[in-house]
Amino acid sequence: MTSATVKVNAQKNLITLNLQIDEEICTMYEYFEIFLGRMMMCRKAAELLGARFKLTANGSKVL
Repeated sequence: MTSATVKVNAQKNLITLNLQIDEEICTMYEYFEIFLGRMMMCRKAAELLGARFKLTANGSKVL
């Protein structure tokens, strides 16, 4: 991963994680195979806070 940013929109109750993944080093499939559990924990944590979780990778919506 070359960068990661988190944006919180309190008015929309939305937490967004934006990832940039260098696919020359690791394919998108390999990345999510390794980190899917962590992404699901992020979604559950957002729900616990009363928010929605949105994940984008290389500009495309994932979750």
